[in-house]
Order: sequence, then C-alpha cells, then structure tokens
Amino acid sequence: MELSTRIEAALTEAMQVGQGLHLPVDQVPLRLSSALDLAVMSGGARIRPTILLSVAMACGDDRPGLASASAAALELIHCASLVHDDLPAFDNADTRRGRPSVHRAFGEPVAILAGDSLILLAFEMLARNAAEAPDRAMRQVRILAQRGGMPGGICAGQGWESEPVVNLRAYHRAKTGALFIAATQMGAVAAGQEPEPWEELGARIGEAFQVADDLKDALLPAEVTGKPAGQDAVNGRPNAVAVMGVAGAVRHLKDILGGAIASIPACPGEAQLARLVRAYAERLTPVDLAAQVAAAK
Repeated sequence: MELSTRIEAALTEAMQVGQGLHLPVDQVPLRLSSALDLAVMSGGARIRPTILLSVAMACGDDRPGLASASAAALELIHCASLVHDDLPAFDNADTRRGRPSVHRAFGEPVAILAGDSLILLAFEMLARNAAEAPDRAMRQVRILAQRGGMPGGICAGQGWESEPVVNLRAYHRAKTGALFIAATQMGAVAAGQEPEPWEELGARIGEAFQVADDLKDALLPAEVTGKPAGQDAVNGRPNAVAVMGVAGAVRHLKDILGGAIASIPACPGEAQLARLVRAYAERLTPVDLAAQVAAAK
C-alpha cells in the first residue's frame, strides 16, 4: 500500500470515530462534525505522517497498525494547531489550503471546539491501537504530549509569539520542529526502536520547513501558498527573513538541509529514507521561490 493511501485510510478511520458516524444523526452536533471534516479532510501535504511512516518502514514496520494510528494521531494534532493558529487571537487568517479557515466557515466557538476535539481524538486513536504493542503506544503518547505542549512543543511555539524578545531558533524548534521530531521519534518507536537517535533528523527537517515557510510568507502570493501572504509582518511574528534577510535565510536553509541526511541513524532502510529527505529538500525550495530569491539578491 502506498504511504498516501495508508495515511488517508488511517485518517478516514479516525474521522469516523471523531465525527460520530456510528451514531444516529440527531445525536451529533452537525456543525462541529462538519468543522472537523474541513480541518482534516480538505487537503494538505501530509508531510509529518509521511515522515513517521517512512521512519517506521526504514526500521522494519513490524507493528503496521500502530504505526498507521500514530501517523493519523500526529496529523490530527497538526490540523488542530492550524485551526487554532488561524483564529483571530493568533493569525486571524481567512483561508487555509485555499479554502475558508474553520473559524470563517463555522465561527470562533465551533473552531475552538474543533481544535480541542482533534487533540483528544489523536490520543484516542493511539489508545484504540495500543493493544498491538502497549509499551510502544505509551511511549508515543508521551512523545506526542511533549511535542504538543510546554515547554518545547507547539504550544510553546505559540507562546514565543507573546514574548518581547524571541529566541528565533527556540521558536522555530517549538512551533514547527516539535511535530517533525515527533514524526521521526514516533515512527522509530512504532517499529520498536529507541527515539533519542531520531531527534536530530526531526529537528533539522522541522527547522528547514519553518525557514522555507518564512521565505514563502515573505515572497510568495496567496494564490501560490493557499493562505494569506505576509502574515508574519502584519502580525509582528518572528521570521527568519526579518532577522537574516532573504539571502541569509536561504543560506541558513541550505545549511540545515545539508546536515539532515547526515543525521539519519543507521537502519535497514537508511538509503530509501535519505532519498525521501532529499525529495523534501527540493520541495522546500520550489522554482518560483528560487526565482524570487535570486531576484532579491
């Protein structure tokens, strides 16, 4: 089964649980159910669950059910963070993935509840599949909680945006890198490996992804990115371009990616995983962005 098919199947199963599709229609709040669908099933690159499953496969993937549930759980946390990130209290974004953001489509109260529901659903999916390998599932619960909260998870990343002085590297590691670290570590744990050796790879991919996102926010129009452009500047958010300039951010991105492949721990699928990382490195700097960066030098 292709990774994309496996991920979408796991997410579909999760949404059936989260939307209460096994219940009579009059026992489910339909607007909230629809908000969950918009948040999760309206597209997205599924980069984090792809990395998780790729690491699991590189390490043997001997508990595929747990690995798939972990991939779904990680993507649910990511989608929840996007719902909350788009709220007026944060980025006040009208669109996400080329469609109305959840709070624009359903209102702020439903959007807040949708994000909260997805967080809880993520942990429910891990619990539902824990019997396959209880010790591994419990370690994954801990990793996902740590990388989602404080002091080093995505909640901490949002918290940095309220600080008068921002450590840009710590901000990037928490807001974006945390879930990439979760991806590599949860993938390893799903296959019975220790998580610690996989932290550096996740951190490097996450930091590269955030710097590339900062470049896109500063340089590309909304028609290309699928979300409002220039939001970091509008909202006074920390941004690698603002700190380093375009050329400096591009050099920093190349430095990060240069060390990512070298950080892959020894495993049976090391070569295939290295090819995946290289492919993502190319996707992080698309042609139109590269052209604008060249023009800005």
